[in-house]
Amino acid sequence: MTDENIKHVINGDYMVIPIETGYIKPNEDLNSIINPARELMQDGDYLVIAETPVSVSQGRLVDEAEYTPSLMAKFLTTVWSKYLWGYILGPLLKIKKRTIKNLRRLPKETEAHKEVVLQLYGLKHALKPASEAGIDLSNAPGTCVSLLPDNPEKVACDIKAEIGKEVCVMIIDTDATYMKNGKYFTGLPIAIDGIEADKGFFGYVKGQLSENMGSTPLGCSEKMDVEKALKMANIAEDYQKSLSTEMKTIHSVKKVLGTSETGVTIEALDSITHTPAVIIRKIN
Repeated sequence: MTDENIKHVINGDYMVIPIETGYIKPNEDLNSIINPARELMQDGDYLVIAETPVSVSQGRLVDEAEYTPSLMAKFLTTVWSKYLWGYILGPLLKIKKRTIKNLRRLPKETEAHKEVVLQLYGLKHALKPASEAGIDLSNAPGTCVSLLPDNPEKVACDIKAEIGKEVCVMIIDTDATYMKNGKYFTGLPIAIDGIEADKGFFGYVKGQLSENMGSTPLGCSEKMDVEKALKMANIAEDYQKSLSTEMKTIHSVKKVLGTSETGVTIEALDSITHTPAVIIRKIN
């Protein structure tokens, strides 16, 4: 099959080939990504995979309904995130208008979410007003959320071995990597070598005063310089942003699935086409 006959878009010097699947369910393997990648990929290609399908396939789901919010969780949700960040610190630091809007309408259910963050990742991450510790609310059923993947570097290496070609496999998160004084860092608990990780809230605040470099590579099958890894991550993210089915936040769910944020089922998630990965190929 020639490149012209494969669904793709051009981004600068690269061809981006989407891998489309149904919803990858809890504890399901990643063959719906691996099999088409094996068929379509050529030596030298990059396979960039979103973190959430990997996490869900690993069964890394937490049901927030099982958590009772503490006084600290309630304070962090209402006083800290909704009012202090939504109306004062957010505008002052010029964070995204969409984030400010979402903070100002935080529902009461967010208190249980903050409790999850506090218990699993600690105050350093719970102080972040949104997207704490890379926990994803938007692609999980019911009141569940997905945590970051376990050992994404090993997952990337294993997927490369299954594809059986000289390719690079990378797992990314849309949460930002920042750069200041030539050094890269992220609030996320994990990232590839060369990006200082686990900065939590303090990395987020410092990041607002630094250069936002885009999506964060969590794990990679190869040793790669940070600049190249970030470039591949952002090409993949550009493609995701172009999709009508993108569910970047929990507030996107109603628009895409036609259901409330709390009424998401596996069946509803499986009713749309997902693009959990893209192949990126340098154009000669």
